[in-house]
Amino acid sequence: MPFRGLRTSFRALLASCALASGVVAISSALAPALAQTKIKMVLNWKYQGPQGMLFLAEDLGYFKAEKLDVTMDQGNGSGAAVPLVANGAYDMGFGDINALIELAAKKPEDAPIAVSVLYNQPPFTLAVKADSPIKSPADIVGKTLGGAANDGALKLFPAFCKATKIDCAQVKITNLAPNLREQMLMQGQVDAVFGYINTIRFSARNMGVQDEQLRYIAYGDYGLDLYSNSIIASRKLVKENPEAVKGFLRAINKSIIAAIKDPDAAIASVRKREPLIKPAVDLALFDATLRSEMNHPELAKYGMGDVDPERLKRSIDTLVAIGQLPRTPAVGDIFTPEFLPPLADRLKKLF
Repeated sequence: MPFRGLRTSFRALLASCALASGVVAISSALAPALAQTKIKMVLNWKYQGPQGMLFLAEDLGYFKAEKLDVTMDQGNGSGAAVPLVANGAYDMGFGDINALIELAAKKPEDAPIAVSVLYNQPPFTLAVKADSPIKSPADIVGKTLGGAANDGALKLFPAFCKATKIDCAQVKITNLAPNLREQMLMQGQVDAVFGYINTIRFSARNMGVQDEQLRYIAYGDYGLDLYSNSIIASRKLVKENPEAVKGFLRAINKSIIAAIKDPDAAIASVRKREPLIKPAVDLALFDATLRSEMNHPELAKYGMGDVDPERLKRSIDTLVAIGQLPRTPAVGDIFTPEFLPPLADRLKKLF
């Protein structure tokens, strides 16, 4: 090959190498910016209306904007999320803060921490048929009650017994599959069932049971003024990646606001994941959840996600005393507001 040809080929080779090096350099520079933190989350229950306020964070790109890759799995009861986060199976969960209080009292080294409390009203209840002879807590003595093993109301039943001065030992408890709860109640296989008021009410609607066919004995009517479902995070995640926790809560905060502005979009988000839902029923369930579980007057002062520390302390003291737990966790052992968006960015009124 002539010298000129060799020189041209050599220059082309140098240019090619320089271009390749530049691509590698650019790719390396972009990699950290494009990297997403993976977060695995377990929900409180099967996919249904209220969870649309969480799903929109993914569907509207809020998680992506925070560089998060979030997977949200169906749950099997609000009480089940706590141990699943505690044992490392999940990074975060949407579960009952009261189950967290119990775990923190017994095994503080294992307990995750709540970073946003969304259900600020106690939803725990016993549901009975409208024509049932059970009119008050005293009437459940000698009766058979059914509940899913990880149901929040079932886990709080000992506290309910002590608050109402009845003997839990005189009540028979039958564990049942969550999807059979309302059916077993209406068929008379159990005398009452445990659950969240709106979950039972709308699950019953889905099987054709009208609201007037059921009655409820609500825990909150008997002195158990407790918080409920919260976003909880593992201690590992909080310690090693606090910015991911902050980003997650920013995304969820935007998602909740978007869901309230456009409830139909929230339900469409649920239907995308569970095509068999009945949109009209789940839309009504979402609205009822906002109005009852998430609409405490303290919202005006503390904003969505935060708590009244004195009220939470009373809840902790109540559960420790009633459950004879081995230690009393501090409020800071159970909940921290440090990862929440600024108060100005959070809802202080729902309606």
